[in-house]
Amino acid sequence: MEYFPGLASSETVYTLVTTPQMLSSIIAQNQPISLAGCTTQTFFFVTLAINNCFLLTVMGYDHYVAICNPLRYTLIMSKGVCVQLMCGAFSIGLAMAAVQVTSIFTLPFCHRVVGHFFSDILPVMKLSCIDTTVNEIINFVVSLSVILVPMGLVFISYVLIISTILNIASTEGQKKAFATCASHLTMVMVHYNCASTAYLKPKSENSVEQDLLLSVTYTIIIPLLNPVVYSLRNKEVKDALHRAVGRNIS
Repeated sequence: MEYFPGLASSETVYTLVTTPQMLSSIIAQNQPISLAGCTTQTFFFVTLAINNCFLLTVMGYDHYVAICNPLRYTLIMSKGVCVQLMCGAFSIGLAMAAVQVTSIFTLPFCHRVVGHFFSDILPVMKLSCIDTTVNEIINFVVSLSVILVPMGLVFISYVLIISTILNIASTEGQKKAFATCASHLTMVMVHYNCASTAYLKPKSENSVEQDLLLSVTYTIIIPLLNPVVYSLRNKEVKDALHRAVGRNIS
């Protein structure tokens, strides 16, 4: 099992969609963005965010197959199957993003200032001058689906994984199996916790400062941490880290 190339590629594009606009807004206050540019950025941001949710689910299934069916791993998780799973995750992202972006950008906008670093669903929705209850319901249903469904599938995978690990006779084998899942499980908890806090919390609890902090977390910090966390499974990286820590202590 390797660090999933689909997730790495998706998160690279994901940060490129938001970070340049974010930096531009910080450096030059009141940085303008056209309606077409706002629509495009929102569409790709939502597509890749949903894609990442389902790719983490695919990785959970990958861990399940590797631990519960190790002898059939190469047959079940062939290159063709991996490509199909990644394309499926991306297709779901495209479809869900199309629904959300269409529901938001057909609204009439009376305000011109987006109170955010980039064009996200909720900040753009606040610019409308009409009642957005229906749009909020659509956004909530889509968000609920793309967070709870992947979380549920990951939970099922790990229930089966843990039951298999507990049946391993060797303590060393159990430790090795748990270590294999630790990095993925860490990122799953961080990713879904941020997503659920940002998109499923009640409207009354919305705070501009909290929203901005969350946006920095899930658009910059998490994509930055992912390769670091997965690299800690690499023996050469572990040895180099131990040597560096040893020198600092000395």
